[in-house]
Amino acid sequence: MGLYDRDYTQENFQSGQHHAPHMRIQFPRITSAVKWLLIINIAAFISGYLIPRFGVFQLEWFSVWPETFGTTMQVWRFITYQFLHGGLGHIFMNMFILYFFGTMIENFWGSRKFLTFYLVCGTTGGIFYPILAHIGWLPTGPLIGASGSILGMLAAAAILFPRMVVYVFGVFPLKMYVLAIILLAWSLLSILRPDVNANAGGEAAHLGGMCAGAIYVLSERWRQRLKMKVHKNIWESRMTDHRILDMEVDRILKKVHDKGMHSLTYKEKKVLKQATKAEQMRNKF
Repeated sequence: MGLYDRDYTQENFQSGQHHAPHMRIQFPRITSAVKWLLIINIAAFISGYLIPRFGVFQLEWFSVWPETFGTTMQVWRFITYQFLHGGLGHIFMNMFILYFFGTMIENFWGSRKFLTFYLVCGTTGGIFYPILAHIGWLPTGPLIGASGSILGMLAAAAILFPRMVVYVFGVFPLKMYVLAIILLAWSLLSILRPDVNANAGGEAAHLGGMCAGAIYVLSERWRQRLKMKVHKNIWESRMTDHRILDMEVDRILKKVHDKGMHSLTYKEKKVLKQATKAEQMRNKF
């Protein structure tokens, strides 16, 4: 994957406007989440390379390895496998794409949203492979690499910026949506013919990551509406509780006025204390 022209580097770019940009090639300024993802990935690779025993330990305890049902249910593996790589070419390609596309998407979404998206895509890819392995479709073995997250980013970029041009191997220009279709087709073919591709397990993670990335972007409006509805329901419920509490306080205060404080039950005194605390909280904010 080579350099590309990015929407957010254009002078007329505004968030939410996904028109095809003019050509502009440069190295983007690294963003916070991408920087830390690069550091963790590279540190894990170097430490495992320099200390072979530690590399074996990483593989045995932090890869996705559906050898047994027990190892499959070690859920931390679905996160940690994303930070392990099997060779210099493997980590270089993943980190190269993470730097360019991750920086672009993080600038577009913000660090927190991007990091959530990145980990969700990788986790989905990590889950998808053991499912196919346990039903006997794919052979079992250790799964490592950030490729599920990387392919999820490419799927997201294909939806957000479909006409953005990328240069495969720095030479062949392709529009983003075309590249995503090619990668999707390759992953599907690899899974359908696992006897042909020795990395069919990795392609399963790629496919899972791409599906997660696409669903995440396409469902964003629906998720925002659902979030707003939940917040609205919570707010309405709180307002109803406040109204009920106010009515009960009015009744209790009238009782105090008519019969005195000694006439109150334990429950009524507790309601008054609750109302006092609620009023103090409202005044504080």
